[in-house]
Amino acid sequence: MTRLSVTDVCAVIVSYHPDPSAIASLIDAVAPQVGAVVLVDNASSGDWQSVLKEALQGRGGALLGQSHNRGLAAAQNIGIAWARSNGYGHVLLLDQDSQPGDGMVATLLQALQMLAATSQVAAVGPRFHDMREDGDAPFVRIGFPLNRKLWCENATQHIACDFLISSGALIPLAVLDRVGPMNAGLFIDNVDLEWGFRARAQGYALYGVCSATMHHRLGDARRALPFGSQVVVHGPLRLYYMMRNRLLLYRMPHTPRLWIAQDMPRVLAKLFLFGVLIGPRLRNLRCMLRGLWDGMRGSDGACPATLLPK
Repeated sequence: MTRLSVTDVCAVIVSYHPDPSAIASLIDAVAPQVGAVVLVDNASSGDWQSVLKEALQGRGGALLGQSHNRGLAAAQNIGIAWARSNGYGHVLLLDQDSQPGDGMVATLLQALQMLAATSQVAAVGPRFHDMREDGDAPFVRIGFPLNRKLWCENATQHIACDFLISSGALIPLAVLDRVGPMNAGLFIDNVDLEWGFRARAQGYALYGVCSATMHHRLGDARRALPFGSQVVVHGPLRLYYMMRNRLLLYRMPHTPRLWIAQDMPRVLAKLFLFGVLIGPRLRNLRCMLRGLWDGMRGSDGACPATLLPK
């Protein structure tokens, strides 16, 4: 078996008003591990283009600046198309808050080649270390009434899961040709979930690779709740996409019925938490209800202009 080379991997980074030092650190960390870096910027305003060009300088890649915010999924597809047209066989998806560990790409590529020798593998992804909480995130299998959280117990594990966080996912372009691109209609939320469900429905497996590490800030700020629990606090527009895209996924034939059944109570929980307990309550509620309405109507793409801050 011919060993795959990391020079066949193109890193696809999507940015939107990134922190300059964070994006430079990300590029510094990933560029030596891959053949090229392509950065798709979703119309960051101000002097961002020159900042991003400087961060990419001498890294053997490209900056693909967009005229408007196309959303995460469409930007990923633009980067994937660049990788394909430039002869790369694999893409490594990354977002601007990621920080790949040393040797992460080589470890993922080696695991992908080994696993693909015995099964159809759509993608592999690293173990996530949440810098905000200073802990690892589990991989997930869909279950009822609750999902199964699968934690890395040792570095030799390859954990079969039902979806992977898109940042850090290593995907062969041949798989994308068969499974299809990221769903641009979802814009920003549940993009990785939908693609994973689609790949699984076509008979592909997804694996978490415990020996590969990604440092990442998962989610937004957290708010303490009674009885020692916590909730991740999202902004009103993010809540719109979360609600709408849930309902869009419910309508898709490849979405597991078990996931739909155990996800529905979360809709009610979020309506209560962000519409009653956590401000800005009225704006949260307005965005969530509009998201549910648009999801029921099958409306996708960017959120309605009427929801944007004035």
